[in-house]
This record gives sequence, C-alpha cells and structure tokens, in this order.
Amino acid sequence: GGLRVLGANYRDLPHGVFTDRVGVLTNDFFVNLVDMNYEWVPTDSGIYEIRDRKTGEVRWTATRVDLIFGANSILRSYAEFYAQDDNLEKFVRDFINAWVKVMNADRFDIHLKQAKESVTV
Repeated sequence: GGLRVLGANYRDLPHGVFTDRVGVLTNDFFVNLVDMNYEWVPTDSGIYEIRDRKTGEVRWTATRVDLIFGANSILRSYAEFYAQDDNLEKFVRDFINAWVKVMNADRFDIHLKQAKESVTV
C-alpha cells in the first residue's frame, strides 16, 4: 500500500494507486480498499475498476495483486487495521521501519548493530 500511494509503479501505471494524494505516504490504499462505498468490477483486460456504488463512477483501477489485500482473510485483517483513522501514524512508522530494514539488508559496509538501531523509528 505504501509504495502504491507514493506512485512507485511499474511504467507509472495507475493500477492500485487508491489515493488522490499521490506521492504522500498515507494509509489511503487501505482506507479505500476496504471502503464499502466501492465495488471491484472486473474488466475484459484483467484489470479491475474500483467503482463508486452509488454513482458508478470509476475512481481507480487495480490488479488482482492489489485486491488480494481485501480478498484474503489474513491480509484483509492487516488492511482493516491500517485503514483505521487512528492508525495512520502507526502505518507510516511501520512502513519506514520495513523500508529501512529492506534497504539495509544487503549493506555490508555498515555494522549490524548500527543497522538495527537505525530501524527504530
């Protein structure tokens, strides 16, 4: 969800960018994924349209990979957790910690202790 709202998609495709604030690290991906005001409508091209249930307006598009966070019961529990209004800060902290951990995973030029300390936000 974090990379999607940042707009970090292959070939800058819009799929899975469930936000109106592209480039801002928010929990919008999860908020809009679990919002019952939207329905997921498959298209012939294999892409899904995220449509407003009342107006039928297409708000976003998604791939099957994006929607697994709403369809799989375990992943959906995480999506619902991060979608909560009071969990934006928690999401941002968790995203930063995970990002730093991944970025430091193949850094052999820093000490292990230093890498572990840098992950604590």
